[in-house]
Amino acid sequence: MDKYDFVPIFPLGIVMLPEQLIPLHIFEERYKLMIGECLEDDKVFGIVYFDGQMMCSAGCSARVQEVLKKYPNGRLDIVTRGERRFIVGQLDESKPYLQSTVDYFDDDLEEPDADMQRDAHRGLLLLNQMVGVEPHERMFNGTVSPSVKSISFLVAGSAGFNAPEKQTFLEMTSTRKRLQKSVAALSRIIDRIRLTEEIQSLIGGNGSLPESLKQRLSGP
Repeated sequence: MDKYDFVPIFPLGIVMLPEQLIPLHIFEERYKLMIGECLEDDKVFGIVYFDGQMMCSAGCSARVQEVLKKYPNGRLDIVTRGERRFIVGQLDESKPYLQSTVDYFDDDLEEPDADMQRDAHRGLLLLNQMVGVEPHERMFNGTVSPSVKSISFLVAGSAGFNAPEKQTFLEMTSTRKRLQKSVAALSRIIDRIRLTEEIQSLIGGNGSLPESLKQRLSGP
């Protein structure tokens, strides 16, 4: 792992994953200062999940990819892209915003095999079924064939998962396990969404549940 000097830390109620695009509205004075400095020097800052009581020990560095709007009062609408995961080190509060030394980490080396390629392909198919997912072309900067690891982060960062679940995926260092678990979980989420839509459709039509749907409701 590489250790760098102090990196600005942005505690948020969200989890950033590598290569993920996240829009942010910057309105607090300390973070307007922080983002302004990052823009001026083309520096990264760290997004770390904060649940309102405790900040996690692992986060992801982010870089401002685009400034969407600058307001007269200094507020900003920006799009950030996740880069590298890190472990929070020594904290520093000498500036208006929090800083920390960070130890970067990456996945263990794993040679992609047929199973991983199959899971990656299935993951992309599942994402196409989710509403509101960013186009893959934008997520991968036009890359024709994204890596299996990149796809694992894209699936793990989908809207189907809550922040604690995404944090678990962030801390995993096995591409294979992240891909397996996120694809399997997303498949179940989509199945539940479809089942809910079927029920709502039947309720709206004043129909009775078919036997196949009753079996799915009573199943494990």
